[in-house]
Amino acid sequence: MSRLEKVMLVEDDQDIQFIAKMILQKLGGYQVAVCASGKQALAEIPVFQPQLVLLDMMMPEMDGLTVLRHMRENPEFAALPVVFMTAKAQAHEIEDYKRQGVLGVITKPFEPSLLKGQIEKIWNGFQQELE
Repeated sequence: MSRLEKVMLVEDDQDIQFIAKMILQKLGGYQVAVCASGKQALAEIPVFQPQLVLLDMMMPEMDGLTVLRHMRENPEFAALPVVFMTAKAQAHEIEDYKRQGVLGVITKPFEPSLLKGQIEKIWNGFQQELE
């Protein structure tokens, strides 16, 4: 099973950026790249080469679904694992996101002490599917 080491956080809210990055680095031990927009993320993915992208759904200019669509259209990172982060997550929406290739959904506001565990659970489930 591959260990998760590099995570890209795509989030426009600076408070959430700060908290999530701190948790991912300090508790998770991950290398973290933070992008404030979908456009920035699409430019940084080939450079940083994350193993997992935590992608906010509601951002100005380009929402999470649009970013995901652009990622899937590019063969270089079409299979890159994505987890949505959103305040709006009803059961039918989560199922729709998963049908579009999203590994999971973390609802906001998230409990900081649980974020690392949520990400690890999603990552480990993804790794088991690969085996």
